[in-house]
Amino acid sequence: MLNNRFVTGAPVWVDMCAPDLGSVSGFYRELFGWELQQGAADVGGYSQYQLSGRTAAGAMAIAGDEAAPAWTLYFRTPEVDATAKAVEQAGGSTLFEAVDILGLGRMAGLVDPGGVAFSVWQQGELKGLDVLNEPGGLIWTELYTPDVSAATAFYGSVFGWRTTEMTFPGGTYTMVHPADGSEDDMFGGIVPLASDPSETGAYWLPYFQVDDCDATVAQARRSGGTVRMEPMSMEGVGRFAKLADPAGAKFAVLQPSPSGEEGQ
Repeated sequence: MLNNRFVTGAPVWVDMCAPDLGSVSGFYRELFGWELQQGAADVGGYSQYQLSGRTAAGAMAIAGDEAAPAWTLYFRTPEVDATAKAVEQAGGSTLFEAVDILGLGRMAGLVDPGGVAFSVWQQGELKGLDVLNEPGGLIWTELYTPDVSAATAFYGSVFGWRTTEMTFPGGTYTMVHPADGSEDDMFGGIVPLASDPSETGAYWLPYFQVDDCDATVAQARRSGGTVRMEPMSMEGVGRFAKLADPAGAKFAVLQPSPSGEEGQ
């Protein structure tokens, strides 16, 4: 799962955008205990979701016609500009050019050849999220793509990701980990769109850890969210579900199995 070593190519940040953060902040407070800390003018109003004073995610208000509400993953790079160039050379494109964020770091918005948006982060004063791999924190990621081989080739050329295949009844799951890490640093999977009828387009899906998947799903319903996939269990992994917040941003929740035990 994720960790705070923040090696090159690993997820270091996640944020969401919506026209009205006030309309979704209560939803995330009920689900994860997050409190919205409004951003100052010198960071363009960029806000943070915090859990007990620690940053669990970022948030940005957008104009209704600017972009669809969505979650975005950020991957660590030692050099944003070089990574943006590598993306274009590998068939991707630039969503927005590299920009410095005060002394915190440097970032760029990019798009893979399958049309999936993601961002990259070059560490300054800010290394990454405070809350990872614990209740309320990012714990896993998945890329839904029409072509797994093309996606692994692209991200491998850009970040040096390595892959591990895990077989399960009905198919094979491709897991990725950073070039500078080991299999213990695996942070996500690459999933063919055709394998999941609940998914209609390519995108990165963040998973947040919860103590009780079923209770979280019930709360999401009460708070105006959408259950895109009902809770299900997987041996050795845990119990998980796919949701969307009231604005429509997609994410998932995972109640991991205790070490050495099967899913519920």
